[in-house]
Amino acid sequence: MTDGGAPAPATVHLPRSLVALFPGSEKRMPATGSTVLEVIRDLDTRVPGLANRVLDAGPSIRRHLNLFVDGQLAALDTPVPPGAQLHVIPAVSGG
Repeated sequence: MTDGGAPAPATVHLPRSLVALFPGSEKRMPATGSTVLEVIRDLDTRVPGLANRVLDAGPSIRRHLNLFVDGQLAALDTPVPPGAQLHVIPAVSGG
């Protein structure tokens, strides 16, 4: 908890490829929400269009991205505890 009694925001870590699409965004940004989906939607209020790059219709996580909460692979309904670290990681492919 923060001094005001509100839960500490999560820290969202964005890949450079995503940050480059949104001038003024940063690689690490605070956001609040009790689930991954709520955190993404909160971040989208400050970085309009970001959710469209992370989510497909449905919504669902775009297939070329993986999201992790405190090091664990996450889904949109994964709980995000106060102060959590949420990483958005582009999927790696190759042959």
